[in-house]
Parts: sequence; structure tokens; C-alpha cells
Amino acid sequence: MIRAIIFDLDGTLVRTEDLKALSYARAAVSLRPGELEEADVVEAFKDVVGLPREEVSEWLLRRFSLEEPVRARVKGKGARSLWEEFAEVRLSIYEQMLDSPGLLMEYACPYNASLLDYARSEGFHTGLATMSHRPQATKVLSILQLQSKFSVIATRDNVQRGKPDPEIYLSVAQQLGVPARESLVIEDSVNGIRAAIAAEMPCIAVTSNFTRRSVHESGLVEKRWIVDNPVLLLTVARQMIADQRVADIMAQSLAPPQTDESR
Repeated sequence: MIRAIIFDLDGTLVRTEDLKALSYARAAVSLRPGELEEADVVEAFKDVVGLPREEVSEWLLRRFSLEEPVRARVKGKGARSLWEEFAEVRLSIYEQMLDSPGLLMEYACPYNASLLDYARSEGFHTGLATMSHRPQATKVLSILQLQSKFSVIATRDNVQRGKPDPEIYLSVAQQLGVPARESLVIEDSVNGIRAAIAAEMPCIAVTSNFTRRSVHESGLVEKRWIVDNPVLLLTVARQMIADQRVADIMAQSLAPPQTDESR
């Protein structure tokens, strides 16, 4: 029986993946002006959406041959790595975007947030598990007025291993006091779905423009639990919750009766 609903943040409750993609693209173009197109970097970002910042940065460095211009920036800065330098360039651009509340509100996902409100009204425990670092996650949640709606919030800073490792989902469920199998995950990316599956948690995939193709092609989630139209998310979530309840009742009814020896 589902007792908790755990949400991803980026791409699920707010389309910050769009803004992240654009910030990486602008950072890459600034390092190779006149040689790269923002649209090409944004498209490439789809292959790494949902991964931790370090992995995204390293992949884009290789993909767009950014090592040399970044190495020139790192010179004289001690042991600073290339990915850290590139991530700093990109983060400064992203922070400017987050400083615009109006922009963030434009990218909010109201139907997904409606499921959060439903979960709270029906007495489900609610948690957040995001690969964003806490300062950025806190700023986004504050602007969208979502922070108080979660009993537990875990960010990349709270775990050693990022998605697709299940650590962050298992941690949130443990803090909520709910078994993993009774915790429903709402995700948008393949890596997030892999984390939920590894945690042995039921999962609904609500896709975005960045993740729709990869989620369907992955075969990780049954088609009935993939939501491409967010208007349908609440209906699909209710169906999964009902199905899980029926499955638990059936399992209990089929369990052998206890004997005196087994009591």
C-alpha cells in the first residue's frame, strides 16, 4: 500500500531542466565563441539530464572539446579541476536565471504540483529527492512556495552517490519512516527512474521535452505509468495507488493462515 509520495524537483515540479540546459549552453558558447551553437548544446544535454553536476560538466567538456579553453581559465588557480571551472562558469549564468522569480514561475509545472497538494490532503507522507544542490533547490522551492509542503527534503549535498544510485530515495523513505515498497516516486528522467527501481520503489514517469524520448526508449516503466500529458498525472497516480492497495489485499487474502506453531 502506498503511504508516501516522493518527488523529484528539476523537470518534475518545475522545468528548471530547460534553464539548466540553456545555462550549460551559454557557458559552452562563451568558451568557444563563434564556434558553437546554443541549440546544439541544449540538444546534447538531453543525454545527461538528471545526472550530477560533475558528470554533466565532464561529459559536455569532452563532447564539445572545451578542455583547452577551460584549461586556460584554470591556469594559476591551483589544483582546480576542469569540470569545476566549467561548472562555475555555468552556475553563475544559472544563478542569474534563478534570481528572476517571474522566470521561474513561468517554468512551474502546476499539474505536477497538484499531485503534491492531493498527496498532502489525503494524508500521504511527502518527500523531495533532487540532484540540485541545496542553495539552488532552496531558492527554487522558496519562489514556488513549495518548501513547506515536504516533510523531508534531500539534495545532492546530502548523499555520497547521485542518481541513478538509489541512495537519495532510500534516505528520504527512511526519514519519512515508510518502507521503500510503500513509497511512490514521481520522476521525469531515465536516471531518476533507475534510482527508484534500484530502491525497489514504484515509479511514475512524467516526461518533459528533454526526457520523453529517452524514457519511452528505455523500457524501464510500463507504458501505463508514463505520463506525457501532465493533465493526466493525478489520474494515473490515483490508479497506481488503487492498484497497489488491491494487490496488497489480494496478497493478504492468499497468505496461508497462521497455525498455533507459527504464532
